[in-house]
Amino acid sequence: MNPAPSIAAAAPANAAERRDYYARIRPLNLSPLWESLHALVPREPQSPCVPALWRYDEIRPLLMESADLITAEEAVRRVLVLENPALPGNASITQSIYAGLQLIMPGEVAPSHRHVQSALRFIVDGKGAYTTVGGERTTMHPGDFIITPSWAWHDHGNEGIGGVTEPVVWLDGLDIPMLRFFDAGFAENDDAKVQHVARPEGHSLARFGHNMVPVRHDHTSSTSPIFNYPYLRSREALAQLQVQEAPDAWLGHKLRYINPLTGGSPMPTISTQLQLLPKGFAGKTHRATDGTVYSVVEGHGTAEIAGQRFDFGPRDTFVVPSWAPLRLSSPAEDSVLFSFSDRPVQQAMGILREAFLEDA
Repeated sequence: MNPAPSIAAAAPANAAERRDYYARIRPLNLSPLWESLHALVPREPQSPCVPALWRYDEIRPLLMESADLITAEEAVRRVLVLENPALPGNASITQSIYAGLQLIMPGEVAPSHRHVQSALRFIVDGKGAYTTVGGERTTMHPGDFIITPSWAWHDHGNEGIGGVTEPVVWLDGLDIPMLRFFDAGFAENDDAKVQHVARPEGHSLARFGHNMVPVRHDHTSSTSPIFNYPYLRSREALAQLQVQEAPDAWLGHKLRYINPLTGGSPMPTISTQLQLLPKGFAGKTHRATDGTVYSVVEGHGTAEIAGQRFDFGPRDTFVVPSWAPLRLSSPAEDSVLFSFSDRPVQQAMGILREAFLEDA
């Protein structure tokens, strides 16, 4: 019996031979993994996003100018999108999150529609506007965190309060890039411009906002049954925490909003937090894989992001890319920051990572 022939290792191809091979497989819609493996499976996150800050005092005049160019009804939603400088044209502030500043003028209505994208509204400036979600209306005040669940009818209007009318601006946060990735987007316009209000204002907060739930309530949605988390309540919680315990060395006093029925995030795809940096706070550096958007509610301070310094003030917005080192400080006064990210999705996938560093 003749022994099996030995298999000699193939000699490495030269560059010209590889280019010829790649050219021949390309018409068959094939590509060599070995040319892209390190980019596809990196040693650590390599986000294309960059740190950025949007100063509200610079943006507000441009928002007001947009009101002379297009009505809220014609635009459906009059918004200036906050695009990450490294992702122009993508309507994304991070790879997975959309953010924009929306303006509604006195007397205007942004007509009713619905979409599968989940949305949050964080009220930045002005008062007197309202949003109606699923037949319940709520008045907007600065600092309020408001949810529009997936596929829920919603419209916005600005009627003023106590005879006082003023422009109202809020920060929109949506999971638009995620839905775009999954090719799973649906939307529908309502037959009526505004919804019929079926429940009194504050109804959902009365039913679910006191650590109690109606015993016969059957809630099947993964979104919180509370859709307005008022700033007055949230700010009071931070104030009590500030009195009772020392701040975390990295985060200050930071609380996450929760779905009262599950204890999890109020939204299935987006987490939301509110934190207080006490006067004199000089935080240590931390990082996380969930790229995060911050909106400044109160105070002035500094965010050092991946070696870049950004001085922030009230109503400013800034973004921290995935795995970018972040160090927050508030030397002269208390500062309050609202933030949101794709953390629930990363937690569900088991890929969330955080690191709390001991600065030299």
